[in-house]
Amino acid sequence: MTEELIAKKDLLTLTAISYGQLYRWKRKGLIPEAWFIRKSTFTGQETFFPREKVLARIAQIRQLKEDASLDELAVLLSTSPVQLAMSGEALLARNIVSPTTLELFQRRAGDVPVLTFAQVLALYLVEALLRSGDASLDEGAMVLGLLLAHAPDGPESAGTLLLLRKLGVSTCCLVAGGAEVHFEQGTKVVAELALPQAIQGLKLILSEGA
Repeated sequence: MTEELIAKKDLLTLTAISYGQLYRWKRKGLIPEAWFIRKSTFTGQETFFPREKVLARIAQIRQLKEDASLDELAVLLSTSPVQLAMSGEALLARNIVSPTTLELFQRRAGDVPVLTFAQVLALYLVEALLRSGDASLDEGAMVLGLLLAHAPDGPESAGTLLLLRKLGVSTCCLVAGGAEVHFEQGTKVVAELALPQAIQGLKLILSEGA
């Protein structure tokens, strides 16, 4: 399905931001370069944006900029993993994960005193699947194993986590960003979690207690 676009002039009018503000946010990396799409129109070359993404991002910037500088926002809103050292107890105290999800991790990895960002992200994604009811405990453990084995800290961080079922049998996979995937007939996509949004969401949660 083709992504709906919005013209720059319409974006500025709709959001009541200035041309200078828009391009200052671009220079700071708050709005990705890839979202500035040049297209030919009957009046010449115009700039367009993916409508839903850019409107959501501008809303995020407005919500957060009162409490953070533009440089700090650039770090928070990027989809790049960050350096992190956090204990399981801290994750529980901040309600980032439940005891059930942490126990799944400890069964697989043992009693790890300090978790990396990739490990916390894996727990965060599994927690989301369990809380939504999309995954059973066994499926959560399966997803966790996949994420721990293929930590999304490089190109995979632009991908998507899929939980699939067919005839009562579950599997999961990580799909590289933008890749087209085809499934055999009867396969149901139970859950689809975009890693860039998960990384952003986790970093925002972590920043609230910083």
